[in-house]
Amino acid sequence: MSRPEPTTAPAPRRERDPRIDAFRGLALLMIFVDHVPGNPYEYLTIRNLGFSDAAEAFFIMSGIAAGLAYSGGFARKPFLTAAEPVWKRAWTLYLAHILLTFWGIAIFAVGAEVFGLPELLEKNNLSAIFERPGETLAALPALLHQIGYVNILPAYSVLLLATPFAVMLGMRHPWVLAGLSVGLWFVTGLWRLNLPNHPNPGGWFFNPFAWQILFVAGLLTGIHARKGTRFVPVSRTLFWLALGWLALVLAWRYAPGVGTFLNHQMAKLGAAGVPFHFVSHDKTFVAVPRMLHALALFYVLSCLPQVRALSGLPAAAPLRLLGKHGLLVFSVGTLTSLALQVLMAAMLDPEPMAWLVLPVGLAVMLGVAWLAERRKQGARNAATEIVPQMPPTAPMRVRS
Repeated sequence: MSRPEPTTAPAPRRERDPRIDAFRGLALLMIFVDHVPGNPYEYLTIRNLGFSDAAEAFFIMSGIAAGLAYSGGFARKPFLTAAEPVWKRAWTLYLAHILLTFWGIAIFAVGAEVFGLPELLEKNNLSAIFERPGETLAALPALLHQIGYVNILPAYSVLLLATPFAVMLGMRHPWVLAGLSVGLWFVTGLWRLNLPNHPNPGGWFFNPFAWQILFVAGLLTGIHARKGTRFVPVSRTLFWLALGWLALVLAWRYAPGVGTFLNHQMAKLGAAGVPFHFVSHDKTFVAVPRMLHALALFYVLSCLPQVRALSGLPAAAPLRLLGKHGLLVFSVGTLTSLALQVLMAAMLDPEPMAWLVLPVGLAVMLGVAWLAERRKQGARNAATEIVPQMPPTAPMRVRS
């Protein structure tokens, strides 16, 4: 009688950090609100707390999600096998961007025709499409022309193309990756590196060479979180420095005279030769005040155990649901925000519609997220129920 083969118990499933989905959902909600200018809920979004806004949060959270999702594959699979799902995701983001772009053009074109508002065709970087369609339409799939409020996914897609190499380096030499990221950010601002626009001058609004610094910060956080560690440890000194910076930024924004004084000092530093992305609030090149505000806020929140507890409460379930289906929610929310822009422009008194922005957007995004979750759960249940029933095995007879 042979000894039974030892069985290996499956590794316990890693507990999902509720903060990831909750904060990603919150960022998506704030992006939606900020994408409908003139609504009263704009005063409740993160950009009112300092220099950064929900876009910085989006890139940091996307980096964390990428580190958590993909670093395990690179630890146990060949490079190309592990990189395949990352590059497929980049392709999915590209397709989503193209879809959103042409739907965005259609929404404003229909709005201009139906409401008799030709000025809509000049908003959100649309004018070149209608004035020079031959060269501009060809630039859209090449990502050389991006319309307003539909321009964040190209940078994310480009960053995902480089993510496999960043993950490999980050798993072995995290501080080398961090140093290279800072170096790339620095020379990007120093030499004004960017990907081109066409036919308009300039470059991408979300410059991937600069915005990678926030994505990499999140990526290194996610890689270490998957191992149950922290990339930047909890430090009382660092916590109070970060909190102090957040307080200073609030005073910079709102205390009488403080902002004027500090901006004047930054202007003097710029005149003395300090690179502009150290002494400005530029968003395209992720200037130092914006970057430090986003990273300080991220660090402070990550150090507070109460934040994790609050993120896991039943009251935060809607935000977690939005965050679990980020691309779908972002896409539907973007199209909804563009439609609301058109409707508000068409109204003689847009104030009633302005107050409906958040309820309408929240209902639409939660609705599609709920449908997606229900479909996902149904597929999971079907997969567990369909178990092939094998007939009992008859004893094998061995012929002599």
